[in-house]
Amino acid sequence: MIRLMEDRDIDAARHLLAILNGSLMTPEEMKDRLEMTRHSISDELFVYEEDGVIRGVMGFRLRERIEHVSRYGEISALVTDAERRRAGIGRALVAFAEQRAAEKGCEGTWLASGFQRKDEAHLFYESLGYEKTGYRFVKKLD
Repeated sequence: MIRLMEDRDIDAARHLLAILNGSLMTPEEMKDRLEMTRHSISDELFVYEEDGVIRGVMGFRLRERIEHVSRYGEISALVTDAERRRAGIGRALVAFAEQRAAEKGCEGTWLASGFQRKDEAHLFYESLGYEKTGYRFVKKLD
């Protein structure tokens, strides 16, 4: 079952997101992220729950494009439990995001994924019909 994240999911979500981030958020930081999405008009956090256990987390964001009059759904985070990889959880979360984007009048969906994930995640996204379209450039500010 895919549903909006709730306070009771904070501990499971922060452990799953540590797989993506390489570090574990504090419970307070995860609560802050959840509260941010509750007050946002464009961000949402979803969980994939299986037999009472959180097996996946997905961030979804609406993105208005300036250069073209259009809207896209962004999968801002996607992670599944390592024990349940290749069980269809990621596929279900992506399909859910695509459906959500269509319901919101979006032209499509997109996501960003780090170079370190090219051997597994990138192949997964390509198998779902996603194409590489460019690079993301980041500059940290002091």
